[in-house]
Order: sequence, then C-alpha cells, then structure tokens
Amino acid sequence: MQRTSASQRRALPRWLTTIAAGGLVMLPALSAHAQAAAAAGYHIVKTIPVGAEGGWDYISIDAAARRLYVSHASKMVVIDIDRDTVVGEMPDTPGIHGIAIAPALGRGFTSNGRDSSVTIFDLKTLAVLGRVKVTGANPDAIHFDAATRRLFTFNGRSANATALDAVTGAVLGTVALAGKPEFAQTDGKGRLFVNIETDPGQIQIIDTRSIKLTATFTLTGCDAPTGLAYDRTRDRLFSVCGNRVLMVSNPTTGKVVTTVPIGPGVDAVSYDETEGLLFASNGGDGTMTVIKQDGADRYTSLGNATTRVGSRTMTIDPKTHRAYLATVQYGPTPAPTAQQPRPRAPVIPGSFAILVLDRK
Repeated sequence: MQRTSASQRRALPRWLTTIAAGGLVMLPALSAHAQAAAAAGYHIVKTIPVGAEGGWDYISIDAAARRLYVSHASKMVVIDIDRDTVVGEMPDTPGIHGIAIAPALGRGFTSNGRDSSVTIFDLKTLAVLGRVKVTGANPDAIHFDAATRRLFTFNGRSANATALDAVTGAVLGTVALAGKPEFAQTDGKGRLFVNIETDPGQIQIIDTRSIKLTATFTLTGCDAPTGLAYDRTRDRLFSVCGNRVLMVSNPTTGKVVTTVPIGPGVDAVSYDETEGLLFASNGGDGTMTVIKQDGADRYTSLGNATTRVGSRTMTIDPKTHRAYLATVQYGPTPAPTAQQPRPRAPVIPGSFAILVLDRK
C-alpha cells in the first residue's frame, strides 16, 4: 500500500480543490481522525473469541508453528493463527504473565506471578515438563536467550531477574535491578535489555553469559517505560512510555535518539523488521499507533488505527504482518456514588478476545 510521506502531508492545503462543470469547487479537508485512519492503514479484520473470565497480560507468537500464546487468568490459551481459532489450553499457571518460546528446544515457558514459578511445557502437546521456583517475587516478563539457551524472568515485586538453564530448568543466578522491570529483549549475541518502569525510566543491560549487569542508562523524558522492542540490524531499542511517547535509544552508546508521539495507556510495542514498522498498543483510548522507520534515527508517525479501549498487549506476525491484540468489551460506566466517586465500566462477562488488525 503506497503511503504519503511526512513532507507530502505537510504540503496539503487546508482546503482541497477540484475542477467541476460549474467552475472551482472547494472541498473541506479530511478530519484529523480520517487522515490518521487512512495513514495508518491497519484496521480490525477479525475478532477471535476466547471467552471465560479473568485478566490477561502478555501474548507471544511462534510464527513458524503458526501459534499464538495468550496469558489469561490462570491458564495459557493457544490459538492457531492460520485458522484463527483456539486449539488448546494449559491450566494451572496461577497469575500467568508471560510466555517464552524456544522452538529449537521444543519447549515453552510461562511466568506465574502468584506462586513465583516458571512452568516448562512441550510446544507440541502442551504437556507440563516441569515447574521451577524463581529467586524473586511475582515473575512478570520472561525471555529466552537463544545464544546461551538460558531463560530470564523479570520479577516485579523484588526488582530482580532470575536466570535459568532452559534445558535442565536449573536456577543459575540472580541479577539485582534498579527498579521494577518490564519487557525485555536480546540481541542474539549475549546482551539482554530490560525496561525499568520505576521512575526515572531506565534501560539495564545484562550479559547473558556471566549473568551480570553491565550497563544502565536513563531514558530522559520517558515516564514509566513498559513495552520494549529491538532492531538488531540497526541496534536500536524502542521503549513505550506512560507520557505518550515512543522513545528510540542506542544501547551501545546509551543515548536517546528521538521520540515519537503515541496514545495514552500504552503497554506494548512491536517491531516489524521486514516492513520497517513499529506498533504501539494504546489501551487508554483504544488505538494502535503505527510508525514508519525511515532510517536508524528517523521515524514518522502514520497515525492511529482503531482497536478497543483496554487493548494494551499485542504482538505482530512477521509472516503476514498482522497485529494481534488482547481485549475485552466493557459495559456502561455506573453513576458516581459517595462510596465510588470514580466508578469503572464493568467488563462484559465472556468477552475476552483477540483482535486481528491488517492492512488488507
């Protein structure tokens, strides 16, 4: 799909003109909302119902196996992304947060916040292969490092990371962190990056071989960074921040490169290397910001695609370039009372689902 450049968009006049039979006709320019929707291109093409009750967190994709792994309450749900249907579940993952996939080992891992454990499972059968206690409280993000075949959990309540042998399940060490960790990424060469959500926002770098902290740099201007993506080719990290910006940084120099505006209530960010696109899921207003990478240090916002309010966790399929977001539907917000001056809209029972967004 051909897109207009930033300079072309700036050149558009406030009024568009065309020649008609009666002379010059003045047409109003598109609304800001319409321009953004047209620029982003992405729109909802399908909703995959999952149902059942409870919260959710990370979703992970195995593009080769065509499977999407979804955390939901106390179980992991598996979706076939070619058929867009639920094909399996793995129960007994109390307070599940994240899912890490190690295709070369034929196994996956879940981080279970309520009992501070990791469940090891078979990727084909979903059979449980083992359960390991981590060295911190409430493991949240979880990441597999293929370079060392090690698994890292990021423990939100104790502000540390646990390293495990992904083959044996043995605990190998613990790394103290500067604050509450969030998403993590690896460079495939032994560096592991993690967002520190506690203000001031920071990136910390762990050597996955020595299991030691090697560097820390501050994300000046980024409040409470959550989602993190990485461009291995250009060595750029992408952090999404609570103050409505996506921040690009160079982890080798520790310098912030640039920022791009996004929406409120962001949680996740995904990077599509083939298309050179970044996606930020803004749960606060029910949008997904799409950003074009014009170069290592140049980025252009293409606008916001419409999702649903509360759609905050996401991933991208590198094969089809579709975006998947976990979501629910909400009922009407109750009237304020003395006991509840700021009531929240209730979740409609059984409405948990996965939104599929595409440009087609």
